[in-house]
Amino acid sequence: MFGLFKKQSEKEKLQVQYEKLLKESYHLSTTNRKLSDQKVFEAEQVMNKIEKLS
Repeated sequence: MFGLFKKQSEKEKLQVQYEKLLKESYHLSTTNRKLSDQKVFEAEQVMNKIEKLS
C-alpha cells in the first residue's frame, strides 16, 4: 500500500514500452508484416536503451 505512489524508474518505463511494442508486433504479424517488423525494430532499440541503463 505504501508503494502506491512510487514513481517508476526509467528502466521500468522502458520495459513496459518494450512489452507493448512486442504485443503490437504480434498482433500486426497476421495482417501487416511490414508494420510488424517495424515494431520489432523499435522494440530492439528500446531493449538497447535498457541494456545501457543496466
